[in-house]
Amino acid sequence: MTELSSPGVRRDRRAPTAGRSHGHHHDRRHGHHHGRHHDRRRHHGRSRKATLGLTGRYLTLCLMLVVMLGPIVWQFLTSLKGRGENVYGGVLPSEPTLDNYVRVTESFPLIQYVGNTLIVAALAVTSNCVFAAMGGYALSRAGWRGRRTVFTVLVATLMFPFESVMISMFLTVRSMGLVDTLIGVWLPGAVSVLNLMIMRAAFLAVPKEVEEAAVLDGANEWQRFTRVFVPAAKGALAVVCLTSFMGAWDDFLWPLIVLTNSDHYTLQLGLKSLAGATTVNDQRLIAAGAMAALIPMMALFFALQRYFFRGVGEGALKT
Repeated sequence: MTELSSPGVRRDRRAPTAGRSHGHHHDRRHGHHHGRHHDRRRHHGRSRKATLGLTGRYLTLCLMLVVMLGPIVWQFLTSLKGRGENVYGGVLPSEPTLDNYVRVTESFPLIQYVGNTLIVAALAVTSNCVFAAMGGYALSRAGWRGRRTVFTVLVATLMFPFESVMISMFLTVRSMGLVDTLIGVWLPGAVSVLNLMIMRAAFLAVPKEVEEAAVLDGANEWQRFTRVFVPAAKGALAVVCLTSFMGAWDDFLWPLIVLTNSDHYTLQLGLKSLAGATTVNDQRLIAAGAMAALIPMMALFFALQRYFFRGVGEGALKT
């Protein structure tokens, strides 16, 4: 009764409770503030690590850019130097000139060699796109026995270097009467196992439901190949086209073995003559010839780069 009727007691009893509650809330606020401070420090540490990691990646990319593009830039600047300039005296030409490119065309039949190389490259691109697409389609479709065995054998051939089979290849080309011909240069590279793998991976990435829908629409095997799978693998075809062109354009060893008549020389063999005694080993001419050989590949890559990177993504979906 005294506790209920005495307001002072009631106040005395509430006072400690309020104090404890106030202390409890103060501890909670202090703990919450400390937690937020800890979270901010942890977030700051993470952001700092992310910034350092991003900076390291960009520095690595810049270093790779210098290593890969440095020689090309040096060759280009060397090709612009005049006859009186020291090739190794500095990087930038004091009096830039295109005279070295004119001298290259006068030193050897550049147009003829470029034409021979374009013939071989066009044959290589056409045959690789056609045969790699057909072979990749066959290897990607189930329904015939030995498919995996054939694919394993084809992949195993990649372990053999070209030097180990070039003698047998030369004997085969000679028995066919194709020595010293552009057909003999093209034939060993008519289709590449790597391109077969690229097309197979691209066709495996096509959803099975798409093929089933084409079957329900009455499409036969050839129609499914030409109207469904090939359009879906345009990016992979661009990769095959670019790699085939680069392989034929840059090839030096095999044309050196097969060709004997200088009228049939490809561009890489023609550029080798620039280092001969007739040109007194002029580095300016060699640089100009190297840039003339590089320009077509760069033009083709920039023209197909959108399809090239899309094709790389298609091949990465399923292998």
